Amino acid sequence: MENKVDRVVAAEFDKTLANFNRMAADAGLKQQVAQALEMCVTALRGGGKLLFAGNGGSAADAQHWAGELVSRFYYDRPGLAAIALTTDSSILTAIGNDYGYDYVFARQIEALGRQGDVFVAISTSGNSPNIVRACQAARERGLHVIGFTGMGGGKLAGLSDLCFRVPSDETPRIQEGHEFLGHLLCALIESTLFPEDG
Repeated sequence: MENKVDRVVAAEFDKTLANFNRMAADAGLKQQVAQALEMCVTALRGGGKLLFAGNGGSAADAQHWAGELVSRFYYDRPGLAAIALTTDSSILTAIGNDYGYDYVFARQIEALGRQGDVFVAISTSGNSPNIVRACQAARERGLHVIGFTGMGGGKLAGLSDLCFRVPSDETPRIQEGHEFLGHLLCALIESTLFPEDG
């Protein structure tokens, strides 16, 4: 039993390390980080906001990253305008009941999104119907869209101004890559808008 556990643990570490090594070697991905940073900073400096959405583990990422921006990441500074569209059970169930689950994020973007805001759309497959509809609503209203997907990109890749495509087809590896990139983006937004003294 112990040998089996050891093998599984070693294999999972190897897959995660290989995935992060591929990401670290990807010059295009690093350029996308800089582009996403500029998009988010421009929106926030202009009085706009960042809207986040995803399903399941990606919903947790949406809430996590919005929380990092509204509260703090590395250090204390003023709060930043970020909203997770995954958190209000009354809104989610009302939209789901009245329009269907595919509209739970699109309807919120219609209500809350403004031209120049940024919608961060998270879907490991890139094909989640409610995320795809939300991206369509965002584009119709002049929001920028940053996608987070797996290697294939799915429909989300074509609906995004830029799309972080983690180089894996395994959901856990994709989510690990998303978490790193989301944290990196939060840290860069914080340090760009509120540089630490010295």
